[in-house]
Amino acid sequence: MTTMFNIATFHGDGIGPEIMVPTVKILRQMADASDDYALTFTDTPAGAAHYAKTGDALPETSMQIARSSDAILLSAMGLPDVRYDDGTEISPQIDLRKALTLFAGVRPVTVRAGQHTPLRMPPGHQIDFVLIRESTEGLFHTQGRGEVTKDEARETLLITRDISEKLFRFAFDLAKTRKDAGRGKGRVTCVDKANVFRAFAFFREMFDAEAANHPDINADHAYVDATALWMVQKPWDFDVMVTENMFGDILSDLGAGLMGGLGLAPSADIGLDHAVFQPCHGSAPDIAGQGLANPFAMILSAAMMLDWLGIKHANAAMRTDGTRLREAVEAVVASGDILTRDLGGIYGTDDAAGAVLDALSIA
Repeated sequence: MTTMFNIATFHGDGIGPEIMVPTVKILRQMADASDDYALTFTDTPAGAAHYAKTGDALPETSMQIARSSDAILLSAMGLPDVRYDDGTEISPQIDLRKALTLFAGVRPVTVRAGQHTPLRMPPGHQIDFVLIRESTEGLFHTQGRGEVTKDEARETLLITRDISEKLFRFAFDLAKTRKDAGRGKGRVTCVDKANVFRAFAFFREMFDAEAANHPDINADHAYVDATALWMVQKPWDFDVMVTENMFGDILSDLGAGLMGGLGLAPSADIGLDHAVFQPCHGSAPDIAGQGLANPFAMILSAAMMLDWLGIKHANAAMRTDGTRLREAVEAVVASGDILTRDLGGIYGTDDAAGAVLDALSIA
């Protein structure tokens, strides 16, 4: 029996629409070739360009579409010259995280054998870990509401038991899923600064309490500064890392650097009922409309979406297609034959997306 899933698509700003179109094309072809699921797509307006035209970055109708959809696929958002009156950037993706309580920001970091990386990789080593960033509170809690006077500025870090316990449960469940699939060591590392801040001692205490519920998964701790060092020195040792919002924001870009750039960095923001999938990179308005944008992170985000839907709805075909799509992108990147300019190649958006389709060999 074919199950229908509706996807809300936010095409975004700058290069956003250029990378969304081939991604949806690939998803349509994969769904059309399956007897076990089907996909419909609802285009949903939001973003900086929409704000410039209407004064509304995320219309209520778009929020309603997002809430009623089975998943949300969101392309690059924001334009540097379009900002709110207080000078902050237009960021509907953050508004969605908070409105839908998408507490788990999932940032995979993968470097396969043969793939270019700025690191000198020992023979036989690969990188395959996931950084989970709490996405609704932490140091982003007072975003847009910080206190600023002539002589000082204050932002408030918030860590709650409610969100943290959900976050840690998600992290250990993901570690088990990865271990069962043969991708992970079955290890979760809590990244914090518990030696200095009481808030992070509280964070670590809740992590340890959840770890006690998972005797089959190894649990350990690392301070955020040491973690940044080890991500460069021995990234292949990590499996699942979980951390606060700001720390995760910074470390996820370091993870993208290990892969060769943000053009290979997908992400998901996941809650109990909803999830958003989007590339980590920006909207790159300087190359918009030229067909030069790298679609790989967008396509990898779509692969994460298929996997999440497959897990949530016990649809094995979707999980299989999510893996196939991820491995197709990884194979194209590792071969080095068709790469976009940000990765040292000469090819454009359509060539790169076409190479992924070829690797999928959809009948």
